[in-house]
Amino acid sequence: MWRKLKNLYHWSVSWAAHAYYGFPASKLKLIGITGTDGKTTTSSLIYHVLKSVGKKVSVITTVSATIGGVSQDTGFHVTTPDPHQIPKFLAQAVANGDEYMVFEITSHGLDQHRAAPLRFEVSGITNVTHEHLDYHKTMDKYIAAKAKLVSLSKLTFINADQVDIAQKLAKLSKGHKILTYGLAQSADINIDVSNKFNVVLESYNKYNFLLAYSICHHLGVLDDQFAHAIKSFLFPAGRMEVVYDEDITAIVDFAHTPNAIHEALSAIQTRFPDRRIVHVFGAAGKRDTSKRPEMGQSSASYATRVILTEEDYRNEDPQHIADMIAGGLRMGGFTFVAPDRMQSIRKNMTDKLYTFVADRSEAVRLAVDSAVPGDVIVLTGKAHETTLCRGKTEYPYSEHDALVKSIDQRKLTPK
Repeated sequence: MWRKLKNLYHWSVSWAAHAYYGFPASKLKLIGITGTDGKTTTSSLIYHVLKSVGKKVSVITTVSATIGGVSQDTGFHVTTPDPHQIPKFLAQAVANGDEYMVFEITSHGLDQHRAAPLRFEVSGITNVTHEHLDYHKTMDKYIAAKAKLVSLSKLTFINADQVDIAQKLAKLSKGHKILTYGLAQSADINIDVSNKFNVVLESYNKYNFLLAYSICHHLGVLDDQFAHAIKSFLFPAGRMEVVYDEDITAIVDFAHTPNAIHEALSAIQTRFPDRRIVHVFGAAGKRDTSKRPEMGQSSASYATRVILTEEDYRNEDPQHIADMIAGGLRMGGFTFVAPDRMQSIRKNMTDKLYTFVADRSEAVRLAVDSAVPGDVIVLTGKAHETTLCRGKTEYPYSEHDALVKSIDQRKLTPK
């Protein structure tokens, strides 16, 4: 009952805010992207392609809102802005003379009716994997929340290769138009974008690029225009970002779900097949707890060293969060060692070992200090974000800066 009342509040506030700004959404062609993983890359690529072919377009993603070429912060740990911000950004896009707005939207934003006044020219669903079950409770309810984007859209592209999910989304579409994309023969659009456009992509990015291609093609972008545009595409901050690549390699990625960690580490192992992976990560407090052991299992499938640490623990005990993740690591054959032991036995190349360091900056430093030439350090979960939430306070933090500082200190330390 409380959630229904809260969602009714969001619905009424959202409509009132749009009315205040003169319903700017009606003056734009909206492109909506939802899904568990890949939303930011897909949204950013669509924005880049449309801009490259001369369209007036803006975009709202997890990283920021870019209106008229000017980037704006959307808030702490936020994908879908609050109901007041959405029409404000849209009004700015209208004032800029935009024709299109690419809009990354979460299941929370859909369930809470923050998108209720919006009508999308076209939308896409990247995937639906284990996440946010603290809020949605079941996967079926999570899928149903994603499906609300279908009801707000003239056309929605869904991932055919997630067969069970695609079937459930199709049943929930209630007559709204959907098309499928994927690498399977049964998809309406089944193109290997790597081969078609001669671009090297990880398996998960093949889907992100194919969804972007499907939407852009629907909007009239020609294949040669798409091919030309992707040559200059830069991935968003913190998406498989190689920060350092000399004696060791250090990568920052936003992966924070079991599936995203699996995809990221799998891609890194494929890229560096003979090198050891050192993985630094945690899990957010007061969020889906059931995914934590699965995150550990995903990491255990590819990493040789794991350093568990904080990730916006809020009012939870970060040690408790780490212990839940560690359950999955132990199932994958990992053994706990104290932090000081991690460095002293760094040349032990085969044993699967994990430790816990509460302070994230210190965890990054340990990963760098305990690395040996050839190691690939992977930091997941924070990426582009600029703060860490401890208790109710947001503290300044940059994953990139913490990594660079640790590497610089390592260079100055005699071996």
